[in-house]
Amino acid sequence: MTLKARKLADSFAVMKPDQRVAPVEVSPSLYEDLDRDFDLFKGHSLVAEYTFTQDWPNWERHPAGDEIVMLLSGQVEMRLRTEAGEESVLLQESGEYVIVPAGIWHTAKTSTPSRMLFITPGEGTEHRENP
Repeated sequence: MTLKARKLADSFAVMKPDQRVAPVEVSPSLYEDLDRDFDLFKGHSLVAEYTFTQDWPNWERHPAGDEIVMLLSGQVEMRLRTEAGEESVLLQESGEYVIVPAGIWHTAKTSTPSRMLFITPGEGTEHRENP
């Protein structure tokens, strides 16, 4: 076995159904590659890091399970749409996180450069534009 240090911003981690991890290099075709290489992501989760300098351009939801969204730096308002209406939570300190329940539409607002960690059950993920 050869250990290798990686940067999550460059090499995401795929948690397979058997709990083994496969590193995946970030590329323009990343999400198509994940669907192709990991059986449409059935039973898999993606561990990823993203940097944002502006609001997300869309909403998303993950029907296969809850998503963990953690702030690493900056400040982000996570907005969730539930049957009861829209809710938001402000992440301001490194290490704060929110659990986005399965199937709930969500987006993020930020006015400062922010880094976030995501643990996402990717199967069936949907996106739609902000209204």
